[in-house]
Amino acid sequence: MKKIIALLLCVMMLGVSAAVAETVGICQLVQHPALDLATQGFRDALSAKIPDIQFDEQNASGDSATCATIINGFVSADVALIMANATPALQAAVAATADIPILATSITDYATALEMDAATFTGVTGINVSGTTDLAPLDGQADMIAELFPEAKTVGLLYCSAEPNSLYQVNTIRGFLEAKGLTCKDFAFADSNDVASVTQSAVGDVDVLYIPTDNTAASVTETIAGVVIPGGLPVIAGEEGIAKGCGVATLTISYYDIGFATGEMAAEILLNGADVSAMPIQAAPQFTKKYNAENALALGVTVPADYEAIE
Repeated sequence: MKKIIALLLCVMMLGVSAAVAETVGICQLVQHPALDLATQGFRDALSAKIPDIQFDEQNASGDSATCATIINGFVSADVALIMANATPALQAAVAATADIPILATSITDYATALEMDAATFTGVTGINVSGTTDLAPLDGQADMIAELFPEAKTVGLLYCSAEPNSLYQVNTIRGFLEAKGLTCKDFAFADSNDVASVTQSAVGDVDVLYIPTDNTAASVTETIAGVVIPGGLPVIAGEEGIAKGCGVATLTISYYDIGFATGEMAAEILLNGADVSAMPIQAAPQFTKKYNAENALALGVTVPADYEAIE
């Protein structure tokens, strides 16, 4: 009898351990500072709430097909939750499962990413998806361009044509810029292979270049900097990582903060049984004007005192 009781206790303990040590799959589109910070924030927040949580973290190296392979592996492993970092990872997760809770981060516009009607989208998806958005005020970024470059006439919009959220941003900011009397020109690149040539075509053709929150651009800022700095073309960026790599200034969010908020949402799902389909998309709590001191000096750009230097 004692042996039976001991065996039952062991089975019960193993069951409790298996239930507690759940696995969360993390699919990050590509390695660059913004997405890295979001992933770190997510891990920190969730680990603080569930210390023995297990993570299966994988990077797709910028390839959408690899996102699908990673996510399908998570589904086969029956992970407790999927964290999708960037739009292609989210789209792959939605295509792979309608049952496992999906939390996303670093998504600019969920209606665009999920192909939902933007006119009726309320911020709650109604499906197994929620998360955080990295959208900074595009009208504020347009104001920044006008503030720093009051003599500018033409603004170039540099973005990856394969990223729907980048297209959403440039189409939106175009309206704000044109309302200020500025002319906009698109400079779309297909992938990292042609970013240098496309960027070079903007040099001498526009007065300032705007790069939205674009994952492909963020992964090749050194390449872009190698064109715009010698070419004397200042860049206003959609987020801090791009500004640090090749820009002059940005109105930015903290990617760590939105990742952390996503981790807290995950804890609500895993610990308290929160319904992901009813959880509102969360936005960044604050936005900060930041500038790249080295690039501003190199390009002769005077930055107002209320801008914070990028470290």
